This record gives sequence, structure tokens and C-alpha cells, in this order.
Amino acid sequence: MSIAKYQVSGMTCGGCVARVKATLVPMAEHVEVTLEPPQAIITNSHQSLMALNQALAGVGHYQLSALEAKSAAQPLKSEDVPKSWVATYYPLLLIFGFILLVTLSNQFSQAKAFNLEHWMMQFMAGFFLVFSFFKLLDVRSFADSYAMYDLLAMRYKPYGYVYPFIELGLGFAYLIGWQPLITNWITFVVMTFSSLGVIRSIVNKQKIRCACLGAVFNLPMSTVTIIEDLLMAGMALWMLLTQT
Repeated sequence: MSIAKYQVSGMTCGGCVARVKATLVPMAEHVEVTLEPPQAIITNSHQSLMALNQALAGVGHYQLSALEAKSAAQPLKSEDVPKSWVATYYPLLLIFGFILLVTLSNQFSQAKAFNLEHWMMQFMAGFFLVFSFFKLLDVRSFADSYAMYDLLAMRYKPYGYVYPFIELGLGFAYLIGWQPLITNWITFVVMTFSSLGVIRSIVNKQKIRCACLGAVFNLPMSTVTIIEDLLMAGMALWMLLTQT
């Protein structure tokens, strides 16, 4: 019996796991594929690594690479050490920090007094434009990941393909101040509904990838995603209440 363990690149969600496994199953006696960690364990396969990767290339941007066996005497490498919370969410924190810095700088440079509502509109414009950008880099992978936890996307997958454009539209709407009442209502409904799927996944302790930054960064689903969604919903609600 031969057992080979491979690292799998390109997987972002449960749908990817299913596609990789379905492709490899006919080529081996037994195949086990996991997302966390992203790897495949293949038992009694008579196919070469090149043949396996050629088969995977036909169903997506997936690739197998052999994992080196580690002995107890070998020192730990940097990738073997568990990341801290800050290191894990560093890309997200950095993006929020940049948006916050730019919008605050713009507010103080162009206004004699700080206008909270105006700043919120600028912050939300930056948030939606930047986050939609990362999702649009690979819409298909985002849709696959989003369908793992969003209550609408898991039942109607095309919504996952539309969602980045909803964020893009909201970003431009806040940027130019288009119909604030309509824009805030859409934001409140979309972000509140999105948070329900995140809350459900965390309560069920699902270990899935957060799709907030598309397929660019491998961020785990956590309360950070809830805070992100509810922050946007809360800002929209505050502006709705102050505008009425």
C-alpha cells in the first residue's frame, strides 16, 4: 500500500474540496481532501504527480505539491508556527487602517469642523470600493466561498457573482452622495442579512474561509467578519435615523 500526501493550492471553499476529490477519486483507491489544512491524501494511485495535476487543471486552478516529511528533530519553520490574531488578520487591519487614515485626513483638511455623517459616507465609500476590488479579482472563487455561509448565496449561487457589483455600486453611491436614503437602506438590508450567515457559521463552529477579501487572502471566518458587516449596517442605520 502506498500513501502519498500532497499540499493543494487554489482551494478556497468546500466546493473546491468537492471538485478536487471528485477529480482524483477515479485515479486512486482512496482519496481524502481537506481545506484546513489544504491537502490531499491519496492511497494506491498509479498516476504520476504530473498526471494528477493535469487532471486538476481541467476543473480549476488547483495544483498538488508533495509535502516533505518532518522528523521530530527538525526545527520548526516559520510557516509551522501558529499565527497570532494580529498576524492572521493583518491584511484586513491594514486595509481598515488605510481607509480610516485617508478619510479622517480628508475630513480634517476640507472641513473646519468634523462632520460625522460626511466622514461615515467617505469611510463607507472607501470600504465598499476596496472590498469589491478584491472580490472582483476572482469572482468565481469569491462566489464559491460566499456560497459556503451566506444564506442567499448557498441557495441561489448567482447571487455570489452579483454581490461584488452590489458593493461596487454602493461604494460609488456613497462617494458621489447619490440618493442617501436609498443607498443607506440597501446597505442596511444587505449587510444585516450578510451578517446572519456569518453568525450562523460561527455558532455552528464551521471552519471555512472568510470571503470578505475575495480569494486573495486566506482569512478564517470569525467574529471579525460579524463586526465588519454590522459596522456597515450600523453606520447606515445611524444615517437613516438622523436623516428622518
